Amino acid sequence: MQNIDWGKLPFGYFKTDYNVRCYYRDGKWGEIEVSSSEQINIHMAATCLHYGQEAFEGMKAYRGKDDKVRLFRWEQNAKRMRKSADGILMAPVPEELFHQMVSKAVKLNERFVPPYGYGAALYIRPLLIGTGVQVGVNPAKEYLFMVFVGPVGPYFKEGFNPVKMQIVRDFDRAAPLGTGHIKVGGNYAGSLQASERAKKEGYASVIFLEAKDKKYIDEAGPANFFGIKDNTYITPKSSSILPSITNMSLMQLAEDLGMKVERRQVPVEELETFEEVGACGTAAIISPIGTIVERESGKTYQYCKEGKAGPMSTKLFKKLQAIQYGEEPDTHGWVSFVE
Repeated sequence: MQNIDWGKLPFGYFKTDYNVRCYYRDGKWGEIEVSSSEQINIHMAATCLHYGQEAFEGMKAYRGKDDKVRLFRWEQNAKRMRKSADGILMAPVPEELFHQMVSKAVKLNERFVPPYGYGAALYIRPLLIGTGVQVGVNPAKEYLFMVFVGPVGPYFKEGFNPVKMQIVRDFDRAAPLGTGHIKVGGNYAGSLQASERAKKEGYASVIFLEAKDKKYIDEAGPANFFGIKDNTYITPKSSSILPSITNMSLMQLAEDLGMKVERRQVPVEELETFEEVGACGTAAIISPIGTIVERESGKTYQYCKEGKAGPMSTKLFKKLQAIQYGEEPDTHGWVSFVE
């Protein structure tokens, strides 16, 4: 095995030993297949290539201080993928098949699960694509579900340090009655122009506003947004936001810590009143936001004045990580072991 500097892993693709696959044909799912190939063979008229029949999930496996490998709330990922499949008329992956394949992919590549103590994890990418042939705009009759994995470090290069984000009004991530609430590739393709421009202008990511009125915060690039003030955890409610499992968990932990939780529309003007703001998701867990700049007006909102994350964001981040790595009791039953 190559020497891996576990403490300096980027967030990116990493070649491992195996991936697992399963095909849906003739109205049913087949047997689980194990492959060492990084390639998939699909027809040139497959619906994933033409009509966007594609959905994916992002998960992590963690090696705890007891050396056991843990999955975090995999049932929620399975549920969300079924919702994504329903949203674009793909064959949904049964929960048990999802769990079997995720567990198998992790177990087959267990030597790539980073050791405890580096803040790294094994990223898991379940992927569902339409492989059936269609030239007219119709859903496929055949699908491929596969799971591949790879060790990763922090999503943003800053790690758990404040990032700078840009509010954009000349791009929309997703329409209110579109696909923003499910995890399909088209949402991310639609965000690329704004996010790449922001990176060139010196920002870690963008904050999108809801497309209808451009008055309320929607998503923080590839993550959910949250703000904290008056001992209250506030996160946007919108029909075009992807429900983040990390955000769902943080809301519960905030309540556990005695905070109030509000999920509601968040006007842009409210940014001035927050004590702390951040982006949250599987990849980053929490990325504290130090500066937000409105691209059109140049109006700037400053947080993290000492150059580090605020106290409540830090407390929530550490609490969630401690559960994921087995450092604190899993009182909500979120963790399962890969045997």
